[in-house]
Amino acid sequence: MLIPLAAQASPAPASDPAEAGIRAVMLASAAAWNDGDLDRFMAIYAPDAVFVGSKGLIQGKPAIADSYRKSFTDGGNSRGRLHFDFLGLKRIGERRILFARWTLSGDAKTESGMTTLVFERRGDGWKILTDHSS
Repeated sequence: MLIPLAAQASPAPASDPAEAGIRAVMLASAAAWNDGDLDRFMAIYAPDAVFVGSKGLIQGKPAIADSYRKSFTDGGNSRGRLHFDFLGLKRIGERRILFARWTLSGDAKTESGMTTLVFERRGDGWKILTDHSS
């Protein structure tokens, strides 16, 4: 069953501790993007994460970081400020699938798309196992 989430990016009380944890790491990751901090942005990804986007499949956290690296600049991100609208969360065993809309807004343009993220709770918190963003 898909549990709809509030369509906002601010922390909100959640009845499911997993939802609250995932929301918190997503907001921290977006803040890191907006601060131009690649290491903090990538902290949400598991070492064995897989990313699927318009350029194909990227395997492993280091390769995913390399794909983002060029847009990170001192104090920001050249692609714009990142914002998430959380749309729904689905439980599959101990894992969670987050459905969200991402928006990048910059000086003259805005980009937006959808993302489906599979999360797993690991020793160091909720981590993205797979990220399909378009």
